[in-house]
Amino acid sequence: MIKISLLFLPILIPFIASIIIKALGGNKKLRELTIIVAPFVTLLSVIKLYSLDYGVKLVLFEIMPNLEIAFSIEPLGLLFATIISVLWIIASLYSIGYMNAHKEPRQDNFFFFFTIAITIAIATSLADNLFTLFIFYELLTISTYPLVTHKADPESKKSGRIYLIILLGSSLLLFLPALIYTYYLTNDLTFISGGIFTDAYANGDIGNLGIGLLLALFIFGVAKAAIMPLHSWLPAAMVAPTPVSALLHAVAVVKVGVFTIIKIIIYIFGTELLFKTSSTEWLIYLSGFTIITASIIALKQDNLKRLLAYSTISQLSYIIIGVAMINSSAIVGSILHLTAHATSKITLFFAAGIIYTSTGFTRISQMRGIGHKMKLTMICFTVGSLSMIGIPMFGGFVSKWYIVSGALSISNWFVISVITISTLLNTAYFIPIIYKSFSQGQSAVSYKKVPNSMLLATIASACLTVIIFLFPEFFIEVAKNVI
Repeated sequence: MIKISLLFLPILIPFIASIIIKALGGNKKLRELTIIVAPFVTLLSVIKLYSLDYGVKLVLFEIMPNLEIAFSIEPLGLLFATIISVLWIIASLYSIGYMNAHKEPRQDNFFFFFTIAITIAIATSLADNLFTLFIFYELLTISTYPLVTHKADPESKKSGRIYLIILLGSSLLLFLPALIYTYYLTNDLTFISGGIFTDAYANGDIGNLGIGLLLALFIFGVAKAAIMPLHSWLPAAMVAPTPVSALLHAVAVVKVGVFTIIKIIIYIFGTELLFKTSSTEWLIYLSGFTIITASIIALKQDNLKRLLAYSTISQLSYIIIGVAMINSSAIVGSILHLTAHATSKITLFFAAGIIYTSTGFTRISQMRGIGHKMKLTMICFTVGSLSMIGIPMFGGFVSKWYIVSGALSISNWFVISVITISTLLNTAYFIPIIYKSFSQGQSAVSYKKVPNSMLLATIASACLTVIIFLFPEFFIEVAKNVI
């Protein structure tokens, strides 16, 4: 019973924190204290889960046989919960500084929905089955909508509509029917090593074509992974405040999307069945197309946040292409990239937010010379950029190394070509920003002091990006346990 209670704590703690934040209303000091303390307590509760055995399960409701709202511990979910908890600490520190610096209205509402989104993301990470994951996947869309539309101006409202239409539409029209048909075929939605389709496939209830079509429904139904053509919601959501952008890209939403795809491929279909039926070959080509196309679009952007948004679309498909190869090294690389991209991209968005707070600049063309006055910020931006490119000494190198190693082991030259070309494109749009910022500056630029908490959070996330490179063993071991 104690073990089961421990399993629910990482979900319960942020939920209680969100209620406290809402109840405190205008009491700014107590609200900010809650915002800082809750992530630390949540992280401690997640760390405690590592002392439990994989497979510990908590059932909240049983709706039908093998159809439950339940939570359990498995390696990938536990790693994802850890990532969310660690980055929540950093994001909270940054968000307090950012919201105060900009004198943003309705901060109690903002932090309430921010904390609810974290609660739901952790619940998703610990979901025992696809039904539970689907419920919280949908709730995450709904809970983040008020964050996307926080500014309440016409542009934010329009972006919010795009956000809801694409994410809810795809999941209700594609993800849900695929889930229902899977339950009809297998009478089960539990995440199981090796998948749940073994008997249905052996009995002839579903064939190679059926497996491929069902997988396609799931892939396009999980639009949070931003695979093309269901990606436009992500650039649209960049009208939100920078802490929301960081939440969408690094802590939740898109990460829940690729996490869901990994879980479906490994624990619902099973890698052996997908390899036997060659059902993921089309996904490799679609992911490759998304990687290259999004990188080319990013290359043309002058708005920094939009560039980072298209960079995210590209980098998410690194994760998908790795797991779609059905190769152990590549899958390890995908799981590592889930972590490396999170720390790198949150660093980049944090830096973009500091630049905007200090100078009011949102465009790359305005950034000439700012590195001379904002050295630490631009050093952190450089760290995040080099990690995204895949340079040694930064986390992105380790994950790319494993994905490329997996492609080489099966002589998949398409994937190798895609990663090579995209690396060159990443270099082409990140390096000029770094060069421009440290070149001769503009004399008329006025720099405002930013809260120390914003800079501290950005330095912390940049350090995590380096730590992943220096000490990757933990992440590699967890990733190997998944497969």
